[in-house]
This record gives sequence, structure tokens and C-alpha cells, in this order.
Amino acid sequence: MSHDPPGLLTNASTAGPEPSSTEPMRVDSIESLEVQLGEHRTHYLRAGSGSPVVLLHGGASDAFDWAETMVALSESYSLYAPHLIGYGLSEDKSDGYYLSDFVESTLAFMDGLGLPSQVLVGHSLGGRICLEIALRHPEMVHKLVLVNTVGFSRLSSWGMVLGTAAWVVRKILRRRQPFPRFLREDGEDKDWLCLEELSRLRVPTLIVWNRYDPYYPMGGALKAKQIIPNARLEVLPGFGHAPHVQNRGRFNNLLLSFIDHD
Repeated sequence: MSHDPPGLLTNASTAGPEPSSTEPMRVDSIESLEVQLGEHRTHYLRAGSGSPVVLLHGGASDAFDWAETMVALSESYSLYAPHLIGYGLSEDKSDGYYLSDFVESTLAFMDGLGLPSQVLVGHSLGGRICLEIALRHPEMVHKLVLVNTVGFSRLSSWGMVLGTAAWVVRKILRRRQPFPRFLREDGEDKDWLCLEELSRLRVPTLIVWNRYDPYYPMGGALKAKQIIPNARLEVLPGFGHAPHVQNRGRFNNLLLSFIDHD
């Protein structure tokens, strides 16, 4: 997915989720910021005011994926969307990253900005990072939102074909891959499966899934919903891996309703 950062970081006319054809939505500015936390330099987007909501992007994207969601919720909440290490405008290192690297850098980001217990929202890889934080540090998570998240099932054969084809095309065209190298600890599951740990979650959880995800089928979400205490599953119609992008209006309404409801 291509992004145009300058257009998202100014008050230029950028359409919000499902705008009316006769009443364009007003777009508030999104700040583009950077913070040095130990050895990690992290770039992030910030918008709004109120209780904090942290949004983590997926494994082939970056923080700009969340721009329109940030606009939609900015009147009620403070929204933070970091570029994960190795992604977007954050630092990169050639030898790659473990899941624990993503988790630790995200924890350092939240701690460095002094964010209290917050709502964590994650898509795909970002969702898996959110899960790890919620399992290890439940005191830091007020609510959890998981969008077509890694870890509930193995990558499908069709998803592997699509991912490999996209990687080959970028290589032939000499385009930069949108993700760093992923490393695995000794004995770590190659798909970062975590179903056996989900019963330990103790925070209200919303799972959002596209009905037809070519990478991670809905069956994994159904299993997770049964295991996670106090979990709710919302299935959106359509084909794809990113309902927060493909169906922004409905996703933003679901997210706002879930966060607002105590």
C-alpha cells in the first residue's frame, strides 16, 4: 500500500472515513514526531486529546495506515501511532528483529511518553505485539483491540503464495521491502502462535476480522473468541486482511463504541 505522509500531516483536504459527498469531513492535523528511547529511535504520529489510545500497524504497512482512524477519534482521545522498529521512518538495522524486540521497543515507547493504562489497538503483527504486552503487563492495558491478528492460526497456503509473489515482484523492480527481516528465537513457533496463552488475558477484548482473510482465516478468530475471557468478535463483510482500511467507517464506529463503553 502506498502512502503520502506530507498530505496526512497537514491541514490539507484529506478525506476521512466515509465522508458525505456534500459535507466533506474536516481533517485535524496529525503531528509527526520522533523520540530517542535508549538505542531505538522511534517515529510516531500523534493526534487529539484525552485518554491514550496506542495503534500498532501490521507487518507490511506503517503508522500512516491509522491516519484516518486517528482523525475520526481525535475529538475524544489522544492517539499515538508509532512506526515499529524497522518500519517507516523509525530506525532500521540490517540483521532483523525478534518478536521480543518489537515488544520491548513498544513498551519503551509507551513508558518514555509516560502513557498510563491505555487502550491498545493492533493489526496483524501489531495485534500480536499488543497480545504479548497484555499478557506480560496487564496493568498497562485498559482495553485490547485485535484486528486480523497474527498468532491465532498459521499463515494459510494461499497467504504464503501471495506474500512470496509480492516479495518477488518488489525484488525484480528493485523496490524496498516494506518490512525488516523477522528473526525467531530457538524453539519459537514460526507463526508466533499463542492460543494456549489466551485464557490468561484479563482485559476487555474486541476482535475484528474480515470474513474472508486470505492470510489468516476466520477460524482462528472464532477459536480465540472462545478462549479469551470477556472477548467480543465482530466480523466485517468482504475479502482482505485489513478491515480497518477497507471498511474504515464501520471499523471506526466499532472502535469508538468499544472504547467508550465501560
